[in-house]
Amino acid sequence: MTTFERIKSLADKQKISLKELAIKLGFSENNIYRWKTSKPKGEDLAKIADYFHVSVDYLLGREDMEKIKEPVDLKDIVSDHVNFEDVNWDEWLSFGGKPLTEKDKMLLFATFYNRDEK
Repeated sequence: MTTFERIKSLADKQKISLKELAIKLGFSENNIYRWKTSKPKGEDLAKIADYFHVSVDYLLGREDMEKIKEPVDLKDIVSDHVNFEDVNWDEWLSFGGKPLTEKDKMLLFATFYNRDEK
């Protein structure tokens, strides 16, 4: 599978077109389609990898993607942070394979920050 095919597959799973993805990441509309016949820049691959929460090596076909099967404890994520902005939400959580909205992040933070133990 080529780099383009891997990116297309990830986009299809998240129900986002390559054009939408390109625009969302600050690329020109057809930038990703050009990767069918040319090699993408490393910094562009890094943006794609960050968006889909995969490694650049996965996009390049150097490794298989393994999903994390261990549960993530939200208390561990928010308990060490004083401010909402200090939490790197996109590193830890997604919904339906897509990044959380800012509203969802704030609701989660408010729900779990300084929550009394029961």
